Amino acid sequence: MADNIELAPLDSHPKPPRENGTYAPSHNSDDSDDEDLVMDDGRRALLGPMASTRDTTGRQKDSVTSTTKLWPQVRGIVIESAPTLLFATVGLLLTGELLDHVSRWRAMVQVDQLIMIIPVVLNLKGNLEMNLSARLGTAANVGELDDPPARRSIILGNLALLQVQATVVSFVAAGSSLVLGLVVPRAQPQLQQMVEREERHSGFPTFIMVAATAMTATCLSSLLLGSFMCGLVVACRSFGLDPDNIAPPIASCLGDLVTLIFLGAVSSVLVLVLRTPIPFTVAILIVLSSVSCGLYTRRNTKVAPLLTQGWSPLFGAMVISSGTGIVLDLFVSRYEGFALLAVVISGLPGAVGAIFTSRLSTRLHAAALSLAPPATSGSAEPSPRLVMMILLLVTLPVEIIFLAVIRGLGWLHLPFLFIAMSVLFFCTAVLSSLLIARALTNFLWSRNLDPDMYALPIHSALMDLIGQLLLVLCFEIVSLLGAKVEVKIPKTT
Repeated sequence: MADNIELAPLDSHPKPPRENGTYAPSHNSDDSDDEDLVMDDGRRALLGPMASTRDTTGRQKDSVTSTTKLWPQVRGIVIESAPTLLFATVGLLLTGELLDHVSRWRAMVQVDQLIMIIPVVLNLKGNLEMNLSARLGTAANVGELDDPPARRSIILGNLALLQVQATVVSFVAAGSSLVLGLVVPRAQPQLQQMVEREERHSGFPTFIMVAATAMTATCLSSLLLGSFMCGLVVACRSFGLDPDNIAPPIASCLGDLVTLIFLGAVSSVLVLVLRTPIPFTVAILIVLSSVSCGLYTRRNTKVAPLLTQGWSPLFGAMVISSGTGIVLDLFVSRYEGFALLAVVISGLPGAVGAIFTSRLSTRLHAAALSLAPPATSGSAEPSPRLVMMILLLVTLPVEIIFLAVIRGLGWLHLPFLFIAMSVLFFCTAVLSSLLIARALTNFLWSRNLDPDMYALPIHSALMDLIGQLLLVLCFEIVSLLGAKVEVKIPKTT
């Protein structure tokens, strides 16, 4: 039977740890065996802990996949992921609403680069928190957080690493905004009258102010949200919940929301002292703090190798996000309600894929260590296809609730044809997210790259782009069929 897969290669050939402390897939002389182990869609790793359980006589027990044994896992995925995805949707809506208000603040109007930096910073910063949640979820499920000294070392090391990553990505984002400022028109059309009444700033002092704002906001957000995510994972472990089902979506939505709040607050303060040495002083203090965190991370054996890993997908995601920005810029004014709908059709499938990626990565690590994840002990582990089906069915009601709420509150008038087509394209986006997550995770694992560090940034950026392209296609088809989406909320002037 397909589900009755033994892991003799995993049990009989211990694998040496990689430099980052994870374990690479074993390589036998038989290439076909190795390919089966690594590239079977993660199935052997997912089923491995249960399939390799032995009784006291040393004989291999049969893998039990009956409905009775699977039900606790299925129920756990539904109960843990459904409220999390609903919470993530609310967070995405709040972020979109907050962005609309922040974009009209004095600092954003006077300094063009500040509004340009927001999408890049939010994308990069959200990926950092998702990577953190995935790493800690794996560490929790393989038991590394059960020992208090090890837990303290892992958490402090990851928080210090997060400060280094936040400083680097925010400075790069500030540099990209400087380049974009030379190309992109200086004012948004809806803000033109306001712009004419405000004094505009540019030049090197402005760049320093933007860099100081970005680095301060991201570092404060990393400190606050990183600590919260660490506490959340530890709490999930204490209460017997699987952090892979809970942490990634929360990290994604809260990362955007908290970072945007800090960006607005810090920029509003620093714009008042733009022509003084204060922004430069703030930037230097942030850099010195980041250097000290980097030195601590290098001395922490639990996380030291991570200093040099995971940078390429972060900046690759930034390139993909630039394409997403172009799509949004082209169609946000062409279609009524596009921005509001894009937040969910892009963000929610990405959150589902993050859950699946984190689960797959945990099972791959557990199988490589020949361990049974504690959260799944005593019941059969669902196959990847079953997990994909569950996540799709869990996400669909969240999308329907979202459409019903925005229609019921009068935010958008949605014809029935548009609702039907948007649900269809939403299911397509979720299915694409799950398939990409599965393929990307297994591809990275087969290349000895830790999915917890490399998968989520690329996956998140791809889903933003795919989700918005599918939404454009939905609007085009509905328009050709004669239906139209109308905005019912009065526009702010």
